Amino acid sequence: MQILLAEDDDGVAAALVEVLYDHGHVTRRVRHGRDVLTYHRSADVLLLDLGLPDVDGLEVLRALRAVSDLCVVVLTARGDERSVVRGLRLGADDYLVKPVRLAELLARIDAVTRRAAARGERDRAARTVAVGDVEVDLAARRVTVAGAEVELTTKEFDVLAVLAARAGTAVSRQLLLDEVWGDAFHAVSRSLDVHLTQLRAKLRRPGLLTTIRGFGYRFGE
Repeated sequence: MQILLAEDDDGVAAALVEVLYDHGHVTRRVRHGRDVLTYHRSADVLLLDLGLPDVDGLEVLRALRAVSDLCVVVLTARGDERSVVRGLRLGADDYLVKPVRLAELLARIDAVTRRAAARGERDRAARTVAVGDVEVDLAARRVTVAGAEVELTTKEFDVLAVLAARAGTAVSRQLLLDEVWGDAFHAVSRSLDVHLTQLRAKLRRPGLLTTIRGFGYRFGE
């Protein structure tokens, strides 16, 4: 398993990396919150300390949840009730207070990844999304309108797939940029605008792709 460890204490980080390695996990350790937003796509789990030197870990969690559903286990010395509640409400999958028993940490990592895998299986069960006479086959990467196949470029389909997988739900620009271009915080957002314009022209269904001012987009009603 690929684990991203955000921890600024060298001693704590070294001990965790060693234990995780002994249990078959490959760990990338970072010291700063900004690095979490750079490397999260290559990880299966994030172990997040809240006391990072550049930005509070809760703000890192808030920014991450705008673009990713990566499993997050908060691992911090901050054990007050307010921090625990905020962390869980901001989207942490689990919250552990240091010092933590290593066997418990490993068990919690296994638990959150099992839950994520179960969610993924449910998501993969719905591979074709239909809105009106528009059908998007996510597995086959095929789009039809009124039964006729529509040719899309790779990036056009990628953008449509992110929206179609969440049909009827508002999707932020940040999430689209992150999933299609790999980094919501450095991608050129103008590219997204161009691809959405091309998609609307090819699908020829006004109202199918709705712009939500100041937030993002929605596929279908």
